[in-house]
Amino acid sequence: MTSRPSKNIWIRRQQCPCGDWKCYVTYEGDAEETSIASQLVKNDTSPSEAMISPYVGMVFKSDDDAFEYYGNFARKNGFSIRKERSRLSPQLGIYKRDFVCYRSGFAPVKKKPTGEHHRDRKSMRCGCDAKMYLSKEIVDGDSQWFVVQFSNVHNHELLEDDQVRLLPAYRKIHEADQERILLLSKAGFPIHRIVKVLELEKGIQGGQLPFLERDVRNFVQNRKKVVQENDALLTEKRESDTMELLEACKVAKYADENFVYDFTVDENDKVENIMWSYSDLVHAYNMFGDVVYFETSYRSITYGMLFGAWLGIDSNGRTIFFGCALLQDETSRSFSWALQTFVRFMRGNCPQTILTDLDPGLRDAIQTDLPATKHVISVWNILSKVYSWFFQPLGSRFAEFKSEFDTLCRLETTEEFELQWNQMISVFRFNADKHIALLYSFRSSWAPSYTRGYLLARMATTVYSKSVDGFLKGIFNAQTCLRSFFEQVSISANFQNQARPEMQYMYTKTCIPIEEHARSILTPFVFNEFQHELALSMQYATSEMANGSYIVRHFKKMDGERLVIWVPEDEQIHCSCKEFESSGLLCRHALRVFIVKNYFQLPEKYYLNRWRRESSLVFYEENGTQHSNDDWIPEFQCLMENLFAESSITRERSDYARSELTKQVTRILNEVGNMPEAEGVAMDVTLSPNG
Repeated sequence: MTSRPSKNIWIRRQQCPCGDWKCYVTYEGDAEETSIASQLVKNDTSPSEAMISPYVGMVFKSDDDAFEYYGNFARKNGFSIRKERSRLSPQLGIYKRDFVCYRSGFAPVKKKPTGEHHRDRKSMRCGCDAKMYLSKEIVDGDSQWFVVQFSNVHNHELLEDDQVRLLPAYRKIHEADQERILLLSKAGFPIHRIVKVLELEKGIQGGQLPFLERDVRNFVQNRKKVVQENDALLTEKRESDTMELLEACKVAKYADENFVYDFTVDENDKVENIMWSYSDLVHAYNMFGDVVYFETSYRSITYGMLFGAWLGIDSNGRTIFFGCALLQDETSRSFSWALQTFVRFMRGNCPQTILTDLDPGLRDAIQTDLPATKHVISVWNILSKVYSWFFQPLGSRFAEFKSEFDTLCRLETTEEFELQWNQMISVFRFNADKHIALLYSFRSSWAPSYTRGYLLARMATTVYSKSVDGFLKGIFNAQTCLRSFFEQVSISANFQNQARPEMQYMYTKTCIPIEEHARSILTPFVFNEFQHELALSMQYATSEMANGSYIVRHFKKMDGERLVIWVPEDEQIHCSCKEFESSGLLCRHALRVFIVKNYFQLPEKYYLNRWRRESSLVFYEENGTQHSNDDWIPEFQCLMENLFAESSITRERSDYARSELTKQVTRILNEVGNMPEAEGVAMDVTLSPNG
């Protein structure tokens, strides 16, 4: 089997942070590339969901869609297909396609060479007449493909599920497995041992991989041959594409003097690291750069470079982009350059907190270059590695271990964590485990009992992680060169940072004046979180202490009491849960004390600027479309923002604004449409990251 190289040059880093070359990490959600077992389960659980059989007259948008559909139908019915004939015309291009069963036709008779040993290989073709023929027609200016002939009559036995997956058409080695195979091959593993290692790592029985041992052997041989033949060409391509990327940065700098980029070169004057950011992103960082996420989980297969993205969260809970880097390697030296360059791009402003993946080299660089910044590794980032590390060695006890580990992530004090950790080590006999040692050495960065009180701005959550994944998928489309990658980053950053959130009507749930006041200040995203805490605060009782502080307890739960310290001189409040220090929003316990003290409005200092409505308005006004010759557009945008803010306060306001706005906009649109079209240059309304 020959494995086609993927068009996508980017893949998640799989090398384990423990430093052992034999160890690697899989990621949740990458099931197609890392485990066939989940796919088998998926197929087995829905046998009733049979595909509709193709029929004469069935319509497809393209011949590729038709081939994919027929291929899926064939797999579910125990055979595979191939493309046989196509017909071409000057007017329509390819206008007919014939897809047939893999056993269609007969093998041509070959003359045996004389004087040589020749091995006869039995052909699989037996004249099967199963087929699907298509014809292209132009309908309302669009090309469509119609099934003009279909037959599902086979003259051979159809295969069962465990057999059909081994047909050549369905045997594929995905990118993640390719990387692992090459790594093991370079280490000297024989082919049969590589197959065994893959089976063990995936937790499946022998023979259940989606490819055969001979496929692995062919892949290794072909890849070695390609590398040997094309190594010089790949080096030349990388150098050429890197220079094109630098040229693109120079052009961007010429178009916008506030565009920033930098790079380093090695001893041979070859580019090592490149980093760039846009002028609008620096402004976004000034508003929302208190917490940043440095995402470094992807690297390029083609160029061997690591991609690092600097991300944040705005007042509407949306992921925003600050800049990115391409790094030569994953050493502390490269990470240190990236950190220093990013801070320089952001005019010397260091973040309060930086979230990263678990990486020793990155940790060392942060400690050296950002000594005043809190370093946090999200728990969901740790949990994504736990399965890879402990499922195989623990076997049936993994569920028990996972439960114990989840308990560790809920502890509040470091003393409790240390005690529970030592007990877990003893129960599961982890004394010499390298991954346990790695986790323990990083505990001050990921264990909530250690990071409690660090400002995270709700970025250390699964929801934010999924948002980041969505942003990255918008970048890592099928990019063939670094220049197109640079352009895709620009498009994605522009869309992400300028897409305005939809207006939401915010209902009140209580009759507490604090809620009404907060609704006029906070964005809908933050107000929903605040409102949730305020509603829950009514379930808590308070007991005032002699020093003026309070013990706050849930009316049912006897444990989990909180100490709320009240300083009346300057209206300061501090809760032992440290929710305000972490998210920038007061917790239910502190809110309960404010209610007890008959506060109708919270002190202004408990509404952080990053969560206020005006922060959102200013951000989108200054990052929106600007036209130097049409000053009415930003003025109109400002008016609309104010209208939405005022009308969302009550349902009556919202209904009135919607009704009147629809009437007036419709009237103006009709009048403008009837105005004569004057000759001249049309306005440029193109959005760009440069403003």
